[in-house]
Amino acid sequence: MAFDDDTSKTPRNDSLIGNLTGYLDTRIDLVRLEVQQKTSTILVGTLHGVTLAILALMFVIFLSVFAGLALNEALDSHVWGFGIVAGFYLLLLVLVLVGVDKAAFQGLANKLLKDTIYKSDKRQD
Repeated sequence: MAFDDDTSKTPRNDSLIGNLTGYLDTRIDLVRLEVQQKTSTILVGTLHGVTLAILALMFVIFLSVFAGLALNEALDSHVWGFGIVAGFYLLLLVLVLVGVDKAAFQGLANKLLKDTIYKSDKRQD
C-alpha cells in the first residue's frame, strides 16, 4: 500500500509558501523604493547645495570687484582698491587657517547628518 500523503504538497503549505514568497517580494520592493527615495533626496540636496554655492560664489566675486572698483575710485588709483580687497581675503584666509579648528567643522557636520538621518528614518516613530 503506497502512501501519497506527502505533507509538503498540501494546499495549505502551497498557500503558505506563496504568501511567504509574496511577502519577501514585497519587502524587497519596499527596500528598493526606500533606497531610491533616499538616493533622490541626496541628489536633490546635492544639486541644491551646489547651486547655492555657485550663486554665493558669483555674488562674492562681483561684490569683490565692485568693492575694488569703488576703492579705486575713492583712492584715485587703478590698483590699490583691488590690493585692499585681496588683503582682506588674505586676512580671512589666515584667520581661518590659524583660528578655526577642523573639529568645529566636524562637530557641525556630525550634528547636521545625525539630525537628517533620524528625521528621514520612518521606523524610529
